[in-house]
Amino acid sequence: MDTSIAAAAQHRKVLLVDDDQSLLRVLAIRLRHEGYDVEATDNGRSALAALPSFRPHVVVTDMRMAGMDGLALFEAIREREPTTPVIVLTAHGSIPDAVEATQRGVFAYLTKPFDRQELVSAIEQASRLFIGEDELSLDDAEWRKEIVSHSSAMEGLLREAWSVSQTDATVLIRGESGTGKELLARAIHRASRRVTKALIPVNCTAIPETLFEAELFGHEKGSFTGAVQSREGLIRAAHEGTLFLDEIGDMPLQFQAKLLRMLQEKEIRPVGAVKPHRVDVRVISATHQDLETAVAAKAFRHDLYYRLNVVTLTIPSLAERREDIPLLAEHFLRSACADIKSPTIDVRGFSKSAIELLMAASWPGNVRQLRNVVDQCVALATTPVLPANLVERSLRSNEKSLLSFAAARDRFEFGYLSQLLEMTGGNVAQAARLAERNRSEFYKLLHRHALMPEMFRRSEHGES
Repeated sequence: MDTSIAAAAQHRKVLLVDDDQSLLRVLAIRLRHEGYDVEATDNGRSALAALPSFRPHVVVTDMRMAGMDGLALFEAIREREPTTPVIVLTAHGSIPDAVEATQRGVFAYLTKPFDRQELVSAIEQASRLFIGEDELSLDDAEWRKEIVSHSSAMEGLLREAWSVSQTDATVLIRGESGTGKELLARAIHRASRRVTKALIPVNCTAIPETLFEAELFGHEKGSFTGAVQSREGLIRAAHEGTLFLDEIGDMPLQFQAKLLRMLQEKEIRPVGAVKPHRVDVRVISATHQDLETAVAAKAFRHDLYYRLNVVTLTIPSLAERREDIPLLAEHFLRSACADIKSPTIDVRGFSKSAIELLMAASWPGNVRQLRNVVDQCVALATTPVLPANLVERSLRSNEKSLLSFAAARDRFEFGYLSQLLEMTGGNVAQAARLAERNRSEFYKLLHRHALMPEMFRRSEHGES
């Protein structure tokens, strides 16, 4: 046995799939002897069932099998775990099938009878591709330290995140509010070659539309009223690092064209400047909105959408990763105890019934809501073990009061616009003047909230 390969094989997981029981047994024994952790199954459906719990680094499958063949298994694995490499074993008669599979993305194929060392070498190369040349562990690594998880859904996502972090591709992170989109962006930055440079987060919702260009591109002194000195802007601050554009769906339409040009030309021109500046920035964006719908409604540029959407990572909701709830709750408990530092109560954990309540809750606010519930429980604790009734009380309180920033903004906008239309009797021109917005922008706001001016019109008012 090659001792260098055996040392590298430690903790590498191989899923073997072959309906030839005798060959399956021999392969499993040989690979375990080489130091691999092996799960063996004799059909494709059992292999797919083993994926979430075993989480293999490499899948080795026969091509010709009853029921689901190797090619169908490969396609199913690629759909579920797109970064997991697959090696196909094939008899001479099925080589054309193996060639087709390789063209589709199979890592390698070996013809039977194959050399044992050839198989071990292919597995080693494939697993190195999966984990990374520097043997970075997906389970315990600095790059993902802020993400607390052991669910198969999140681990699959983190594998994809690690893979894309090794490139400069733009990434679009999707997910409900409170799922941790910025944490994932930070993890990608930490795993990338840009880790020694800045990660600059930008909340597109928080910047007034009139200041967007100056905030991101920077400005020259005297370029507009109040510009008492030059400013480099957030994009230049992220030079050679990462720019994280949170809630990209709220970016003003007129600025989207300028961002697109920056992505294409790799340069920006600050407000009031004559010469452009070259920039080297990796862009990660995030949204909880349906950007395809926004593109169809012409509220988001389709060309920018495709430029940002080179790789999409979708974070599962907390309800889709319930097995992480106890782990997250304990993590937030330790954090809350360190922050609150109660002089009378040393909170140590949750009761069994309290954990069951947390596991059963709906969590519309996702991980952010869970943290809020745990913080509240620790602040109100009177016993070392948090009881179910305290958790239940905190859950009820959060369900009534918790509202994301975007939801709170939407609620305010709807009420404000409705009030304006009521005051003006549905006169859009007058309402837009009161809101200090141009008419076309005001119409977009009305469309966004499905408000129809004619519903507010009264006979004594003229048409808008």
